[in-house]
Amino acid sequence: MPIEFDITLTTKDMYRFHLYQTYTGVQGWFSIIVSIFLFILAGTSYGEVTAARTMMYLLFGVLFLVYIPVSLYLRSKHTIAMSEVLRNVLHFSVGETGFTVTQNDQSAELPWDMVYKMIATKRNVLVYSNRINAYVIPREQLGGHYKALAELAEKKLPKYRFKMKR
Repeated sequence: MPIEFDITLTTKDMYRFHLYQTYTGVQGWFSIIVSIFLFILAGTSYGEVTAARTMMYLLFGVLFLVYIPVSLYLRSKHTIAMSEVLRNVLHFSVGETGFTVTQNDQSAELPWDMVYKMIATKRNVLVYSNRINAYVIPREQLGGHYKALAELAEKKLPKYRFKMKR
Protein backbone atom coordinates (compact mmCIF):
# COMPACT_ATOMS: atom_id res chain seq x y z
CA MET A 1 0.00 0.00 0.00
CA PRO A 2 1.54 3.35 -1.04
CA ILE A 3 2.27 6.13 1.43
CA GLU A 4 0.32 9.21 0.40
CA PHE A 5 0.54 12.77 1.67
CA ASP A 6 0.12 16.36 0.51
CA ILE A 7 2.61 19.15 1.02
CA THR A 8 2.64 22.88 0.47
CA LEU A 9 6.09 24.44 0.41
CA THR A 10 6.72 27.72 2.15
CA THR A 11 9.57 30.19 1.87
CA LYS A 12 10.86 28.87 5.20
CA ASP A 13 10.99 25.27 3.89
CA MET A 14 12.85 26.33 0.75
CA TYR A 15 15.20 28.51 2.83
CA ARG A 16 16.08 25.56 5.08
CA PHE A 17 16.82 23.48 1.98
CA HIS A 18 19.10 26.17 0.56
CA LEU A 19 20.87 26.56 3.91
CA TYR A 20 21.47 22.81 4.08
CA GLN A 21 22.77 22.75 0.50
CA THR A 22 25.12 25.66 1.10
CA TYR A 23 26.50 24.89 4.55
CA THR A 24 27.16 21.22 3.84
CA GLY A 25 29.23 22.26 0.82
CA VAL A 26 32.47 24.13 0.21
CA GLN A 27 30.92 27.60 -0.18
CA GLY A 28 29.36 27.62 3.28
CA TRP A 29 32.46 26.34 5.03
CA PHE A 30 34.63 28.78 3.09
CA SER A 31 32.51 31.76 4.17
CA ILE A 32 32.69 30.70 7.82
CA ILE A 33 36.47 30.16 7.70
CA VAL A 34 37.04 33.50 5.97
CA SER A 35 34.85 35.27 8.55
CA ILE A 36 36.76 33.70 11.45
CA PHE A 37 40.05 34.60 9.81
CA LEU A 38 38.94 38.23 9.36
CA PHE A 39 37.79 38.49 12.99
CA ILE A 40 41.10 37.06 14.21
CA LEU A 41 42.97 39.43 11.90
CA ALA A 42 40.98 42.40 13.25
CA GLY A 43 41.74 41.34 16.84
CA THR A 44 45.44 40.68 16.37
CA SER A 45 46.10 43.77 14.26
CA TYR A 46 44.17 46.15 16.50
CA GLY A 47 46.45 49.04 17.41
CA GLU A 48 49.09 48.02 14.86
CA VAL A 49 47.12 49.21 11.82
CA THR A 50 44.76 52.10 11.34
CA ALA A 51 41.34 51.97 12.94
CA ALA A 52 39.81 52.14 9.47
CA ARG A 53 41.59 48.93 8.43
CA THR A 54 40.48 47.13 11.62
CA MET A 55 36.90 48.24 10.96
CA MET A 56 37.22 47.01 7.38
CA TYR A 57 38.27 43.55 8.63
CA LEU A 58 35.30 43.48 10.99
CA LEU A 59 32.90 44.72 8.30
CA PHE A 60 34.03 42.10 5.79
CA GLY A 61 33.85 39.39 8.47
CA VAL A 62 30.24 40.30 9.24
CA LEU A 63 29.49 40.60 5.53
CA PHE A 64 30.75 37.06 4.87
CA LEU A 65 28.61 35.73 7.74
CA VAL A 66 25.45 37.63 6.84
CA TYR A 67 25.50 37.85 3.05
CA ILE A 68 24.99 34.17 2.26
CA PRO A 69 22.01 33.55 4.59
CA VAL A 70 20.30 36.77 3.46
CA SER A 71 20.85 36.00 -0.22
CA LEU A 72 19.57 32.44 0.30
CA TYR A 73 16.43 33.75 2.00
CA LEU A 74 15.79 36.20 -0.84
CA ARG A 75 16.38 33.43 -3.42
CA SER A 76 13.95 31.15 -1.55
CA LYS A 77 11.31 33.85 -1.41
CA HIS A 78 11.74 34.57 -5.11
CA THR A 79 11.63 30.87 -6.03
CA ILE A 80 8.35 30.30 -4.20
CA ALA A 81 6.82 33.53 -5.52
CA MET A 82 7.73 32.81 -9.15
CA SER A 83 6.79 29.13 -9.26
CA GLU A 84 3.12 28.31 -9.40
CA VAL A 85 3.97 24.62 -9.00
CA LEU A 86 5.79 25.20 -5.70
CA ARG A 87 3.10 27.53 -4.32
CA ASN A 88 0.33 24.98 -4.74
CA VAL A 89 -0.32 21.65 -3.04
CA LEU A 90 1.80 18.72 -4.22
CA HIS A 91 0.41 15.20 -3.74
CA PHE A 92 3.06 12.53 -3.09
CA SER A 93 2.53 8.82 -3.46
CA VAL A 94 5.46 6.65 -2.43
CA GLY A 95 5.34 2.95 -3.14
CA GLU A 96 7.34 -0.06 -4.24
CA THR A 97 8.26 1.53 -7.59
CA GLY A 98 9.26 4.97 -6.28
CA PHE A 99 7.85 8.47 -5.92
CA THR A 100 4.94 9.89 -7.85
CA VAL A 101 4.24 13.60 -7.47
CA THR A 102 0.93 14.89 -8.75
CA GLN A 103 -0.52 18.35 -9.09
CA ASN A 104 -3.79 18.99 -10.89
CA ASP A 105 -3.58 16.85 -14.03
CA GLN A 106 0.23 16.68 -14.18
CA SER A 107 2.38 13.95 -12.72
CA ALA A 108 6.09 13.14 -12.36
CA GLU A 109 7.69 9.88 -11.34
CA LEU A 110 11.02 9.20 -9.68
CA PRO A 111 11.79 5.47 -9.53
CA TRP A 112 13.86 4.21 -6.60
CA ASP A 113 16.82 3.40 -8.84
CA MET A 114 16.91 7.07 -9.95
CA VAL A 115 16.99 8.46 -6.40
CA TYR A 116 20.47 9.93 -5.96
CA LYS A 117 20.15 10.05 -2.17
CA MET A 118 17.54 10.57 0.52
CA ILE A 119 18.35 12.62 3.60
CA ALA A 120 16.33 13.64 6.64
CA THR A 121 17.26 16.87 8.37
CA LYS A 122 15.61 18.16 11.50
CA ARG A 123 12.85 19.85 9.52
CA ASN A 124 12.87 18.35 6.00
CA VAL A 125 13.15 15.12 4.10
CA LEU A 126 15.19 15.69 0.95
CA VAL A 127 14.81 13.29 -1.96
CA TYR A 128 17.57 14.06 -4.44
CA SER A 129 17.22 13.19 -8.12
CA ASN A 130 20.82 14.39 -8.69
CA ARG A 131 23.51 16.24 -6.71
CA ILE A 132 21.59 19.56 -6.76
CA ASN A 133 17.86 19.00 -7.28
CA ALA A 134 15.64 17.52 -4.63
CA TYR A 135 12.06 17.15 -3.60
CA VAL A 136 11.74 19.08 -0.35
CA ILE A 137 9.25 17.42 1.99
CA PRO A 138 8.64 19.30 5.27
CA ARG A 139 8.64 16.75 8.08
CA GLU A 140 5.78 18.49 9.90
CA GLN A 141 3.58 17.96 6.84
CA LEU A 142 4.45 14.26 6.66
CA GLY A 143 2.52 13.65 9.83
CA GLY A 144 2.77 10.03 10.93
CA HIS A 145 4.16 8.90 7.57
CA TYR A 146 7.82 9.66 8.36
CA LYS A 147 8.59 6.29 9.93
CA ALA A 148 6.91 4.33 7.13
CA LEU A 149 8.73 6.43 4.52
CA ALA A 150 12.08 5.87 6.24
CA GLU A 151 11.50 2.10 6.45
CA LEU A 152 10.51 1.87 2.78
CA ALA A 153 13.47 3.98 1.66
CA GLU A 154 15.86 1.89 3.76
CA LYS A 155 14.64 -1.25 1.95
CA LYS A 156 14.77 0.28 -1.52
CA LEU A 157 17.98 2.34 -1.42
CA PRO A 158 21.60 1.26 -1.02
CA LYS A 159 22.96 2.18 2.39
CA TYR A 160 25.24 4.95 1.05
CA ARG A 161 22.22 6.74 -0.49
CA PHE A 162 20.10 6.63 2.65
CA LYS A 163 20.61 9.04 5.57
CA MET A 164 17.45 8.99 7.64
CA LYS A 165 16.89 8.07 11.26
CA ARG A 166 13.91 5.88 11.91
